[in-house]
Amino acid sequence: MSIAQNISSIAVLGAGESGVGAALLAKAKGIGVWVSDKGTIKERYAKELEENQIPFEQGQHSEDKILSADVLVKSPGIPNHAPLVKKALELGKKVISEIEFASYFTNAKLIGITGTNGKTTTTNLTHHLLIGGGLDAALVGNIGVSMARELAKQDHDYFVVEMSSFQLDFVHELRFHVAMLLNITPDHLDRYNGLADYAKAKFNITKNQTSEDYFIYGADDEILAQYLDQHQGNAHMLPFSQERQLNEGASTTQDHISIKIKAETLMVNMEDILLKGSHNRFNTMASIMAAKALSVRKDSIRESLGTYKNIEHRLEFVARVRGVDYVNDSKATNVNATWYALESMETPVIWIVGGIDKGNDYSQLYPLVREKVRGIVCLGVNNEKIRKEFNGMVDVLVETESMKDAVQNAYRLAKKDETVLLAPACASFDLFNDYIDRGNQYKRAVLNL
Repeated sequence: MSIAQNISSIAVLGAGESGVGAALLAKAKGIGVWVSDKGTIKERYAKELEENQIPFEQGQHSEDKILSADVLVKSPGIPNHAPLVKKALELGKKVISEIEFASYFTNAKLIGITGTNGKTTTTNLTHHLLIGGGLDAALVGNIGVSMARELAKQDHDYFVVEMSSFQLDFVHELRFHVAMLLNITPDHLDRYNGLADYAKAKFNITKNQTSEDYFIYGADDEILAQYLDQHQGNAHMLPFSQERQLNEGASTTQDHISIKIKAETLMVNMEDILLKGSHNRFNTMASIMAAKALSVRKDSIRESLGTYKNIEHRLEFVARVRGVDYVNDSKATNVNATWYALESMETPVIWIVGGIDKGNDYSQLYPLVREKVRGIVCLGVNNEKIRKEFNGMVDVLVETESMKDAVQNAYRLAKKDETVLLAPACASFDLFNDYIDRGNQYKRAVLNL
């Protein structure tokens, strides 16, 4: 809280959910604020700024106003190498994320969750377990509602925060009582100077932890293990593994998950967990450990696991049409997430894939595509790379440039007892606002069949 007392003004770069949330919190705390977005601000955010009498600009950055502020709050969509960010750093300005800014105004315990894949499911499940255990916990961050916006309305005892690597780029005092790093696979390398730089951002989640805190991490992840020694902090370390039994942390057998934290053990039967698939087992192990670290009762954890269902746009069952299942995994925006989606399929697949390629290496998908995919529907402005990668590997491959066409082509191709799977392996911004828009358009198109 003392840090906040030294801030009299902030400049917010970017007026999306994160930036506007930071501006609202600054306004509520009596801190001078200037919001600047080089693009066009969405109408609902511009209206919100106007209604709260928060000054802003769009279509430009007024450097003098921005660089005169005590602190710059950078939205995650703005790259670190943006000229204005670089200039601010050269001038010795403090550049922070909206999450860090919000953390200055609460004494709540923060539970931070990151990883290339699985963080949204794990964040939702962790929040579900805490709420089921009677804790006052808010669900915020990369998942939708900014922490700053929520804090401007009300404080909580706990904040469960989904953290992208972009939100972890600049960590100064931000401290998580429970930090999770699920996995690291190559992603967003267009924003980083190689894999080591990306990994460093992910490991920032444990940067300021003390011996009183917990660091939960995926022990089976090869890249995470490769960088673990370089980034070990002071927290109590809790690994989770499906490949070996651990003296402390979380392990699995065929029938149950075993959680061991300090002197306490919790056993959970696999049949009591509604989430299916090996990837969801990882997510569940991490979430249970977080709940146990926060002293949620064993019976409460077991009960909550039996009531949790998968989140929207993450292997979400949409409908069964003429004997064909339609599954929405629009949140599979990289190759690794798509691997998990294909791996979980138990019937032949018509796969809808494509969008903005982020330097994808599709080779890890080849075995699964040969085994499970009968047809591919390319969905994107430029499908050339996908055509080259998979042409000749499946019975049929078609190109589309709209969700309606993609779903109708998949409908014509799919046979009874097959699955149409939207798992794009790519970003959505060529044809859609974001992965949520893409997933919602998919669901509408399926329900219109």
